Amino acid sequence: MLTIGKLAKHCQINVETIRYYQRIGLMRVPETTQSYRYYNDKDIETLSFIQKAKDAGLQLNEIQELLQLELDDRAQVRQVIEQRLAKIDQRIEELQALKKRLSSWIAECKNTQETSCPILKQLKHKPL
Repeated sequence: MLTIGKLAKHCQINVETIRYYQRIGLMRVPETTQSYRYYNDKDIETLSFIQKAKDAGLQLNEIQELLQLELDDRAQVRQVIEQRLAKIDQRIEELQALKKRLSSWIAECKNTQETSCPILKQLKHKPL
């Protein structure tokens, strides 16, 4: 049985992070016993799950959904991960387009004979 401070230290996270996870429903809030809330091995497992899922790029709402699923619910788990992968692919496309735009601005800036900065001109005068 661990207090919140010992749990945080054991899992190498901040106490406020645990409290935040409790506020948004990712973790349970244990009952108070003798003025303390005690955490158990299941809470350590939950924090480990959350950290591994975050490291894999999942958002907290996706992690919450996964925490509610059973081990044999493979189709639902796969659907959550497929949706996340689609969002990542979309973000990669957006970043590649942004990289292309910025690279063209740099090339234009290097190659122009104008005295004014072409990057600033584009930012100031080009409608979205």
